[in-house]
Amino acid sequence: MPEEPASNSATSGPPSASALFIEVNCKSSGNIRRFSAATKAGFALQIINRKLDDGVVPGSYIEAVKEGEESVSFGPTSVLADYGDGWKLQTVVGEGFEREKDVQATHSQFATIMDQDDPDIKVRKRTERGNNVLYIGRIFLALSIMALFGSILTWGLENLPSLIR
Repeated sequence: MPEEPASNSATSGPPSASALFIEVNCKSSGNIRRFSAATKAGFALQIINRKLDDGVVPGSYIEAVKEGEESVSFGPTSVLADYGDGWKLQTVVGEGFEREKDVQATHSQFATIMDQDDPDIKVRKRTERGNNVLYIGRIFLALSIMALFGSILTWGLENLPSLIR
């Protein structure tokens, strides 16, 4: 769903302070997304990747490219900027993820690693279980102490008249 460039687009003319939005081309899907001129690159990339269909390779970062020039990479906290005529913003697909098969292989490798009997995961689960038991034990102890104090106070108030005489 490529969109028609508007006259106020930051990518269709020389840079101006009145640019209302910046266009970023998603190389994986071919879609163009528009963002306000003060959008951070990390946020824009997150939105672009969230709107991708299943099986489409997500972008790793955003860069400005122009034929014959070295590209300019935007870090996650960088504000998207337009560099003028010929410069276009686009997502970059991480190295080794150009083909869908590579992505599926990476996902299956990650799942295999996570499913292995990792001793660190077992220790963390055991620790979390231990923390839950401690938490419940502390609650039980606090309720017991409150019941004890309540019993002592009730006994004292019931026997107060005989203690005063």
